[in-house]
Amino acid sequence: MAAGPERAAGELEDTGVAEEREASGSGQERPSTAADRRGRRSGPAPTGDKGRATAVRDGRPDKVSLPKKLVRFLREVVAELRKVIWPSRKQLVTYTIVVLVFVSFMVALVWVLDLVFAQGVMLLFGT
Repeated sequence: MAAGPERAAGELEDTGVAEEREASGSGQERPSTAADRRGRRSGPAPTGDKGRATAVRDGRPDKVSLPKKLVRFLREVVAELRKVIWPSRKQLVTYTIVVLVFVSFMVALVWVLDLVFAQGVMLLFGT
């Protein structure tokens, strides 16, 4: 920025407003940490519950058998599959055609490049 009389009028107005906010303290302060920006306090944790296990650990079962783990896993898989938005038949056909055309193009491109480089090597090193 330029100093003194060379400053543009807009720059003077912007700095004047910022200086007024800082001087009056009426402007909204910018949070200093990411935790403050998310609405969390960045200070030390409350000391009232120190020395106790958390509620999650208190209520957690000690051991779970393998069959129960497997059943839970399968239930979660089914729940996730219910959330999937499956494509319609028309979309599936369209996507399949796009993939096949793209793969065919790439195979042809690699084949042509291989042919060109093979001919170049044969010319360079001879037969």
